[in-house]
Parts: sequence; structure tokens; C-alpha cells
Amino acid sequence: MLTAVIFDFDGIIVDSEPLHFNAFNEVLNPLGISMTWEAYCETYIGFDDRDAFRTIFKANRHKDDTYNLAQLIEQKAAVFQRCIQNGAAKPLPGAVELIKSIPARLPVGLCSGALRQDIDPIIQNLGIENCFSTIVTAEDTPISKPDPAPYILALEKLKMDEPAAVVAIEDTPTGIQSAKAAGMKVLAVTNSYDRDYLMDADAIVDSLEKVTRPTLENLVL
Repeated sequence: MLTAVIFDFDGIIVDSEPLHFNAFNEVLNPLGISMTWEAYCETYIGFDDRDAFRTIFKANRHKDDTYNLAQLIEQKAAVFQRCIQNGAAKPLPGAVELIKSIPARLPVGLCSGALRQDIDPIIQNLGIENCFSTIVTAEDTPISKPDPAPYILALEKLKMDEPAAVVAIEDTPTGIQSAKAAGMKVLAVTNSYDRDYLMDADAIVDSLEKVTRPTLENLVL
């Protein structure tokens, strides 16, 4: 029996990965660092900003302490906020409708590597801010996906002691790995990656438009 559903945010609810990619490059370019969209998709999608910057520095042979990491995260967040205010964050097909269709008796969570300040204005604009029983963001765990820590915390907050009865909805191999390591079932959506990259999920769909509560319930049978 399905006991809860936990949504990822970027790439599941909103088409925001290109915004994050551009924001990272806007902050990194003055430091002499840049990344391609291919590199972003291959390595950085699914990381929170902290771990993304650390991995970028390592890839470019910079030491973490060369820069003020907190300041860079703040600068990147400011760029992302500017994009939000310009209306660039668009909902992905079927996501809002699915969230709103889940009955109140079935807890819904959000588990994301994004900052809370990035998430709140968007879910408010989409009218779903009251749909989530708990929200876990980058500030809540010391390590990000693919580590299971974010999903383990989300399960704890939802008071779920049987992870296999909970479905996570993800769009990246990193997110799938995190949720599976926490013991959950995973529905993957090909919003960011082709199916070949998402094969570790329990089920894969091309869009949330035709996903219903019975679809999610079938994953835990």
C-alpha cells in the first residue's frame, strides 16, 4: 500500500535546470571557469550548490578554500532569483496537476538539492505551497544526492518507517541513486535524461501528464 509520495523539484516540478546551468556559469566565468551543458548534465545535475561548486573546483584543480564558498552560493542564488522574477521558471507538464490530485490523507513531500529560497517563490506562484507535508532542501543535510541522506531525512519528517511503500519521483541518475539507497521505489521521468540513463528506477515515463495515483500505487504492490 502506498503511504507517501516525495517529489524532486528541479526537472520534475519546474524546468529549471537550464536556469541553474546559466547561473553557475555567470558566477564561475569571472573566476576563469566555465562548463558545458553536456558536462552539467553528466556530472552536476542532482547536486546541491555546495557540492556542485566543490566538484567544479576539483575538476578545475582549484582548492575549496581558494574562494569563499558561501559567498559563491549566495551569488549564484541571486542570479537564480533574478531568473525567477523574470518568469523563466516554467512548470513541467503534469507535475502540478499530479500534486494537486493526491488526496490529503496521502502525505506528499518535496526533496531537493535546491535552496529553500529558490523553491518557495516558485511553489507559491504555482499554488502548491500548501500541498507538501515536508520540504527537504540543500540547507537540511550536510551531503547531497546521490547520498541517501536527503531522502532519509524526508522519510523521517514524514514519519515513514517503511521506505519501500514510498515512491520518489526523480529525473536524474543521481536522484534515483539517492532514493533507492534510502529504500524507496522510484518513478523516473525523462525530462532531463534519456531512458538509458534512468534504468535503475522501478518505472520510467516520458511525462507526468498521464501519471495518476493508481500509477504510483502499482509501484509498491
